[in-house]
Amino acid sequence: MLEEENERKEEGCLCASGDILFLACAGGSNVGQISNQAAVELAKEGKGRLFCLAGIGAHIDAMILPAKERKLVAIDGCPVPCAKKILDHAGLPVALSVVITDLDIEKTPMLEVDAADCKRVVEKTKEGLRA
Repeated sequence: MLEEENERKEEGCLCASGDILFLACAGGSNVGQISNQAAVELAKEGKGRLFCLAGIGAHIDAMILPAKERKLVAIDGCPVPCAKKILDHAGLPVALSVVITDLDIEKTPMLEVDAADCKRVVEKTKEGLRA
């Protein structure tokens, strides 16, 4: 257990660095879960870093200050855009906003992530970053 803890300390917080930060809504539906999984996949591909939306929403200065210096990508599941609204409320500009239901992916109460839908979101986000 102690060895695992030391390995995590050596790796550092994944939300601490990187020029692009992905903030996902992670809501209680399929598109919320796709939002989170797409952000994870983008971070694994090295396109940016996953960042803590809850910390921004809680107005934690240690989260807001580093976010001010980076390009923020909000990935929302539906037209309510909670991620984007949280960033707006914190006074943080959103460089790119992706809304999954705008990609003709239907919102359902199921929590399963369809791999093909997730891939579409990842590709759409990468397109937006290139623009």
